[in-house]
Amino acid sequence: MPERRRKKNLKSSKHAAKRSKKKAVGSPGKKVGKPKKLAARPKEKAAASKEHALTVFDLKGKALETLQADALFSEPAVNTDVIYQAVLMYQAGEREGTASTKERGAVRGGGKKPWKQKGTGQARHGSRRSPIWRGGGTTFGPMPRDYSYSIPAQLRRKAVVEAMKDKVASSKLLLVNRLDVAAPKTRLVSAILESFKLEKPLFLVEQKSQNLLLASRNIRGIAIKTAAEVNALDVVSHKECLMTQGAYTALLKRLKS
Repeated sequence: MPERRRKKNLKSSKHAAKRSKKKAVGSPGKKVGKPKKLAARPKEKAAASKEHALTVFDLKGKALETLQADALFSEPAVNTDVIYQAVLMYQAGEREGTASTKERGAVRGGGKKPWKQKGTGQARHGSRRSPIWRGGGTTFGPMPRDYSYSIPAQLRRKAVVEAMKDKVASSKLLLVNRLDVAAPKTRLVSAILESFKLEKPLFLVEQKSQNLLLASRNIRGIAIKTAAEVNALDVVSHKECLMTQGAYTALLKRLKS
């Protein structure tokens, strides 16, 4: 009979290979050099907050003066977590929550027992509007509900600050000396958009004028808000923010109060 093959002792051969490698590395004939020290990393300097300058324009795009941005909007880092919480709250408040289904008690019919309790050989039933019957009610279906909730006022105010800070950092906040039109004509507002190359702007004013509201309602993407009512969702949902000097002062007073 042929001899049985002997199984290799893999474990012992593996350890023997490791031992031979260690002997080769630590042999007395060769000197092992000291490991090189890694170069020390330079100390990271704390990023100083950059001061942003805001230019005041007229409605034709001509620069009139330069203002220094308030320290509230000059901090370098934008806290996106605060903006996210505020936007989530406002979007939840906009949900209608009108989805509704009928339970077995609300479905029409089913007043008579389909068949007698015993003797038919079938399962017992008391109504044709049972949820397990076709045409019956719905079990645990959606009902009208209110999705709105509230976050603290300080957090809502902080979200407006962070959203405005992002607009200042990306040079999307423009100041004008005034924001009004002489007549309710769409072409007058279109001329303002062309002067500043605006795509989807948010107009921030002290008080809403009837001419501006009527002239801008036919242009998609424009929203007009006052400094007292603007929130974080209004700011982040528009690409640019065109703000009057009076609205800028009123907004700072509101956010610092």
